[in-house]
Amino acid sequence: MCRGVFAYRHTLSLLAVFLFTPMTFAGCSSGSDDELPPQPQPSGGEEEQHVEPAIDWQQVATQSTYSLIDFYWDAERHFFRYRPGKADTPAEDWSYWPQAHAMDVIIDAYLRTGDAKWKSYFPLWYEGIKQKSGGGYTNDFVDDMEWICLTMLRLYDATKEQNYLNTAQMLWETIRSNWNTQGGGGIAWKQSQPYSKNACSNGPAGIIACRMYRLNGKKEDLDMAKKIYEWESSTLVDIKTGAVYDNLNAQTGVVTNWIFTYNEGTYLGMAHELYQLTGDDFYLDMAVKAADYTIRNLSSSSGVLKDEGSGDGGLFKGIFVRYFALLLNEKGLKDDVRQRYADFLGKNARILHEQGTGNGNLYGTDWTKPGTWDNDLPTQTSGCTLIEAWAARK
Repeated sequence: MCRGVFAYRHTLSLLAVFLFTPMTFAGCSSGSDDELPPQPQPSGGEEEQHVEPAIDWQQVATQSTYSLIDFYWDAERHFFRYRPGKADTPAEDWSYWPQAHAMDVIIDAYLRTGDAKWKSYFPLWYEGIKQKSGGGYTNDFVDDMEWICLTMLRLYDATKEQNYLNTAQMLWETIRSNWNTQGGGGIAWKQSQPYSKNACSNGPAGIIACRMYRLNGKKEDLDMAKKIYEWESSTLVDIKTGAVYDNLNAQTGVVTNWIFTYNEGTYLGMAHELYQLTGDDFYLDMAVKAADYTIRNLSSSSGVLKDEGSGDGGLFKGIFVRYFALLLNEKGLKDDVRQRYADFLGKNARILHEQGTGNGNLYGTDWTKPGTWDNDLPTQTSGCTLIEAWAARK
């Protein structure tokens, strides 16, 4: 459940990343009779260059994703636990929505490797989260249903098994019914609060609408996607900068101007999908604008996505990465933009791997520091999402 409206904890900004530069020494005498052996000289008079060690990203990604299975997967009840190696307790939030993103990582591993062992978790999870949620997939929180719906669509795309599509379509009907005219339109964040109009319930809904249109060819889905995009763009987005604000309270007319990476990610994801369906460059331009805003304003001075805290905030970066990585592969991007995005994503992946990986491949909220056994599922899932995205790059 995305509780950005009521329960976000502000966090410390990222520490600067230390840069290490190799030192070269000229020949010198220690003052003793023993002379140092002559130092090898670069050929052709060229200076030696520091070469980053090669990383086997396929192996790194597999080990990373195994951390979700080894430490978070409940092998008896078939869902992801909130804490590594610990059974859920009544005091621990069930946190339905991270289940979708954790399963997305397993889908990523299956698509990347083709290994059937990852696929074996799909039907187990499908039934496990249903039982844990009381026998169904619906929720008062509309965004929770959207995340699950998006994962169901990915499961269908990977397997062509009809039950996943049936569940996605059922959820989509409930989601789209939460469009109302309060605040000028938009999908409500909670079914019980139709005035709550959040970026996190509209960006994902727009992506679902686009993907449903691809599957079914129903014009009403494409029209819904455009309508959601237009409402969010006119209500929660600074068109000049690409900033995406968190929510509108339609009862008071107040826009809460918190800016989180996941809202940038789903907005650019929706715009990107609409560009692919329509060919309208305006949508691609807005996707690029949101991506650029995130790189400039929601990253540290060293170019690492910022720490947004644990709990719900722990997942925010991973959601941005998922849709940013899809944008990176867009053929319509200018070459210099694609290279800049690849450099940014690759730098984040390398720093997470080299500086932010703790024992057991656990990640923390700050990708420049090793994770610990206090990690929660949202935080771990974000790190795994980044590693899988970089390993799968085209």
